[in-house]
Amino acid sequence: MTNVQTASPSPVVDAPAGRVRGTLEDGLRVYRGIPFAKPPVGPLRWRAPEPLPRWDGVREASKFGPACFQPKPQLSGIYAPAAPLPMSEDCLTLNIWAPKNAKNAPVFFWIYGGALTTGSSREPMYDGRKLAERGVVVVSINYRIGVLGWLAHPELSAVQGGISGNYGLLDQIRGLEWVRDNIHAFGGDAHNVTIAGESAGALSVMYLMASPPARGLFQKAIAESAYMISTPELKKAAYGAPSAEQSGVALAEKLKAPNLAALRAMDPEKLTDAAVAAGFGPWGAVDGKILPDQLVNVFDRGQQAPVPLLAGFNQGEIRSLTVLAPPVPESAKAYEDKIRALYRDLAGEFLRLYPASDMQQSIYAATRDGLYGWTAERLVRKQEAIGQPAYLYLWDHGYPAMDSAGLHAFHASELPFVFGTFGATGPQWPKVPDTPAEVSMSDALGDYWTSFTRSGVPAASNAPAWPRYDGTGDYMHFGETPRAEANLYPGMYRLFEEVMCRRRAAGNLAWNWNTGLAAPVLPDKADCR
Repeated sequence: MTNVQTASPSPVVDAPAGRVRGTLEDGLRVYRGIPFAKPPVGPLRWRAPEPLPRWDGVREASKFGPACFQPKPQLSGIYAPAAPLPMSEDCLTLNIWAPKNAKNAPVFFWIYGGALTTGSSREPMYDGRKLAERGVVVVSINYRIGVLGWLAHPELSAVQGGISGNYGLLDQIRGLEWVRDNIHAFGGDAHNVTIAGESAGALSVMYLMASPPARGLFQKAIAESAYMISTPELKKAAYGAPSAEQSGVALAEKLKAPNLAALRAMDPEKLTDAAVAAGFGPWGAVDGKILPDQLVNVFDRGQQAPVPLLAGFNQGEIRSLTVLAPPVPESAKAYEDKIRALYRDLAGEFLRLYPASDMQQSIYAATRDGLYGWTAERLVRKQEAIGQPAYLYLWDHGYPAMDSAGLHAFHASELPFVFGTFGATGPQWPKVPDTPAEVSMSDALGDYWTSFTRSGVPAASNAPAWPRYDGTGDYMHFGETPRAEANLYPGMYRLFEEVMCRRRAAGNLAWNWNTGLAAPVLPDKADCR
């Protein structure tokens, strides 16, 4: 964490957005809470973010901006912050950590996770100091989440060129545009930007890779625990989900809001909580413009951003996300019978990969692979198919507090290693010991991530060379120590690719959380070319 005793006023930066003053902290220039768009309140609620005019005077940037409105964490106490977050609709701010004498330094652009429902760039675990010390400029942004960030509605579409929703994604694009226009003043290179995120942040990375308005605003991408699930269509029901506009209308009815004006008049905190209670799920909307098509289709056609990619997932993803895992059946026979009924001609392969001998672990593994494992391998395969270098990893690292809690390599557990923020995790997060072995692993991840940010090739000073993913399926296994290996979970990708293909062809089935015992009956074989 920052040694506040060494903090002192920093020279004023005169950026195109305006003059701004941060602090000098341990040899870094740090700027917190810089606004990058007009506050999306009142009539600007549920509109694309608008640039701010250049401000007058010197803006102080020593404190983080408030988080965007969100409910209390819904998934697990592990992810709960140490204290309640200050929240506001005036939340579109970003933070910058820059080496003191940075000039044309590569830019690491961080997008937080939280199921598009929670999260904030002010979270201590995302402190950019350790990465910036390696010679990159770190930028983290806030973006609208929940109903305020992802609501689609026919009334909105009628006045917004036929589309609505995706406001959180548009915030991310606006943040990247701000970086393009301003980061040079802070020592960064606007032509060497790496977008990076974990979980919903990695979903956002894929959205950005697929979004035409984001093209050219970044040159590399890092996706940690991404999930290439089916996405609601804006105007029509598809893949087992109502249209995004239908979901917006249904929410308004539940909230007894007769029109858009009534929704905009609601208190943002009450609206956020009421939307969660009503079951509203924030997702991107396939609208043909901001998100042109389903992610699987964009990547199949090679229409995603042609940039180097680093992607991976965690061995124990579901151990902290048990809400996603169906219950264990009463017997091994019941497990096998149900899998055979659901997966039909693919049941033999499913049971080979996820046998009944340890049903709990097989359920965790199948849920993990159907979401995160298949996605990570799909991403690197599709980037390599368009001639871009891609690098795959498996985070399989444990330490005493984590493993004793039964949470080996849980979802997001790599983050304090990437950021070097062992002491900044939440109160229920298994504490990372500050031992030479753990520091060495953190140093390796920090080196790999910043090297990739710099050059598109992940390299670390005291760790193995990371092989590019190719026909042999090379990847980096982060176990007790980093180790290059090949052929990750043989058969996993092929199984879930076939499942996705058949559901996509059927047109009325989602490919997302419904894996294993929670799956619908598998459709007949389809042409997956």
